[in-house]
Amino acid sequence: MAKTTFSATVRWSGEGLYCEGEARGFKVAVDEPEELGGKNKAMNPVELLLCSLGGCMSICAAAFAPACHVELKDFRVELEGDLDPDGFLGKNRDVRKGYQEIRYRIYIESPSPESNIKRLLDLIEERCPVSDTLKGVKVVRVTDVNK
Repeated sequence: MAKTTFSATVRWSGEGLYCEGEARGFKVAVDEPEELGGKNKAMNPVELLLCSLGGCMSICAAAFAPACHVELKDFRVELEGDLDPDGFLGKNRDVRKGYQEIRYRIYIESPSPESNIKRLLDLIEERCPVSDTLKGVKVVRVTDVNK
């Protein structure tokens, strides 16, 4: 399969901090909780990031389970991350702006042998694109356009 470029557009609504993102015709809302200046109308970007990671792991599980001879009855990922808003808000230059750590727990219900389940978990960890991206990818501003 050839290298693929994915794209998305996120547009500020003009109201508070509320934004909407779109990719391939699908939309997602983005806001902040009231204590961070938003109206709490949607998940914030860092919560969406956790969902993106969990979603990618879940897709990997469903995609790779047959190759690992794992019958999935149920699969979920619970995630949490530590973030100090003082970095984002500019209150403390020494504080990282993003997550300091993300932790997750995978819950699998399956009658398959433990060795097969372990192989699936290892494959998810090895191949999850979002997890790989979070390990470090260059983010580059290409151009600025003023209309």
